[in-house]
Amino acid sequence: MIASELISDIVVPIKTSDTVDEAISMMAEFKISHLPVVNNHSYLALVSEDDLFSDVDLETPIGNIKLVLPRLMISEHQHIYDVIRMMSEHKLSLLPVVDADENYLGAISMESLADKMVQMAAINQPGAIIVLEMSQNDYSLSEIAQIIESNDAKILSMYVTAKIDSTNMEVILKINKQDLTPIISTFNRYNYTIKASYGEEEDPGDLKDRFDSLMNYLNV
Repeated sequence: MIASELISDIVVPIKTSDTVDEAISMMAEFKISHLPVVNNHSYLALVSEDDLFSDVDLETPIGNIKLVLPRLMISEHQHIYDVIRMMSEHKLSLLPVVDADENYLGAISMESLADKMVQMAAINQPGAIIVLEMSQNDYSLSEIAQIIESNDAKILSMYVTAKIDSTNMEVILKINKQDLTPIISTFNRYNYTIKASYGEEEDPGDLKDRFDSLMNYLNV
């Protein structure tokens, strides 16, 4: 999935002639803390909430204020993981998307990004979650997949996270089966450490909350 597929149709860019007051009103309306600044089709800059509350007159044109952020943007062809990294690194509520000539194509909001991540992680699909913990040296994707498929199940999505200051890692698996009993038994036979599992007794809303918590843990 690439940046152009993540663009939100909600956010409207501002012009250099728009005032600070107009920008503040737009941020409040869209519940965001950043706005792209565009001249005709050309992307110019990203204005932040901090820029607008830095003791400037509300009637001051956006083109006359000093911006704190660098000229942040992302190419339309970059991967969703690049989007996540940039938005996380700079704590952005949205990220402008541009073409090869740096023409503004639209912006990716945190809401639109979260919606796509839910799709990628198969959160809305029926199934269950298993969290494995292991040494990085013991990690084998082929063996994990073989264990799951030997129980007539499939992996819908998978995330791997390395622990800070440790050689251990966690593997979070979304499985297309709600009854995890036979899969867990097989993992136990292979001496895997099962840190957690969430099966059919889990409420779908609770699973989404757990996914959101996971995304916060991953700092995305």
